[in-house]
Amino acid sequence: MSATIEATKLAAFNDWIRQGVPQIVSDLRERLGAKLVAYIANVTETRAVRSWADGDRMPTANTERRLRLAFQVATLVDRSEGDGVAATWFQGMNPQLGDLSPARVLHEDRTDEGMARVLNAAKSFVGA
Repeated sequence: MSATIEATKLAAFNDWIRQGVPQIVSDLRERLGAKLVAYIANVTETRAVRSWADGDRMPTANTERRLRLAFQVATLVDRSEGDGVAATWFQGMNPQLGDLSPARVLHEDRTDEGMARVLNAAKSFVGA
């Protein structure tokens, strides 16, 4: 794996650690759109996404973990492949995820294993 990809993965991880929930949700909303962020977070209305981005409310702990992972993955994909690629990647059928989209995996599988599968699929994508 190239040094550039490794540096990008580390930078995405560092951003994930340092950012607060409002910043993460705002970034995701810009990169993916409010509807896709709501779907990943498993909420029915984009109002919740706006409320998290504004800092008026906080998501549940499990939802925050999925949002943080989505942020890390979106950052990794966009930095490696170019702005806007992450939105398409999250929605596309992924053969490493049983031909499900990464967004659907995060929406339906709220376990650590599901999140790890999405992260590994993203790492494979940028390393390809």
